[in-house]
Amino acid sequence: MTRPDDDREPTAPDASGAAPVASADPLQPDLVMEPPRNAKEARKQARRRAAQADWRSELEGKGARLRAWLDMLFADHAVLRYVFLNLHPVGGSAWRSAQPLPHQVRRMARRGVRAVISLRGGVLFGSYPLEREACEAMGIEFRRAVLRSRGLPSREELAALRALISEIPTPVLFHCKSGSDRAGFMAALWMIEREGATAAEAQGQLSLRYLHLSRGPTGILDLFFARAAEAEARGVPFDRWVDEEYDRDALLAEHRAGKKSLGARISGWITDRLLHRE
Repeated sequence: MTRPDDDREPTAPDASGAAPVASADPLQPDLVMEPPRNAKEARKQARRRAAQADWRSELEGKGARLRAWLDMLFADHAVLRYVFLNLHPVGGSAWRSAQPLPHQVRRMARRGVRAVISLRGGVLFGSYPLEREACEAMGIEFRRAVLRSRGLPSREELAALRALISEIPTPVLFHCKSGSDRAGFMAALWMIEREGATAAEAQGQLSLRYLHLSRGPTGILDLFFARAAEAEARGVPFDRWVDEEYDRDALLAEHRAGKKSLGARISGWITDRLLHRE
């Protein structure tokens, strides 16, 4: 089963660095799409809206559930995550992983997990309603907090993420599709906000150990914590750096300037073409 367009967040900055459209809910910026620039983009957005409406609905009947399973396994590549979930503890009260299958949600519930946070945008796959159902069946709180693997959150989005981290029941599992990039960003935030780690220490959550590539398009996530660590070395705490000094546009421009090296191009090819990361 194939899908005509991938599951990248429609509000992520494009190659020109355009800022995403604001959403009424800072934890779900994918609820708003940028105005289409041409007919092809308008058709793509129409397909996305249809998929979102489809998978946000309840699964009624065996046919709908079978279709969701097939979509999850093949269109969303869950056949790989069936074997390797990229599951790791984060501090003493959280876990990070790739998109879990329903039986993996149940397994985490038996480990004591009380909440699940999906960091994925778009709601374009059958994985979403199946995960939502599994959480409901196990009495697990299910939340969405969309992140971008090739972009950065706004200050408003960061404030909402920090509030979510402070209030979510624990133990908690947060995940993206592969458990490498967005899960790493969230894990680093978690280490700072809940475990008292420095930004320099938290950077370890974005490493090859979790299959994260620090060069190429996803290296923008590393740059965020690198600049936060530099601010800490100057005596500026992380939260104050975010509130007073963080400049998303400047970091995006800095990252774009370094994407022309051979290493960055190779990493980009691996991330985008070989692994088809979101």
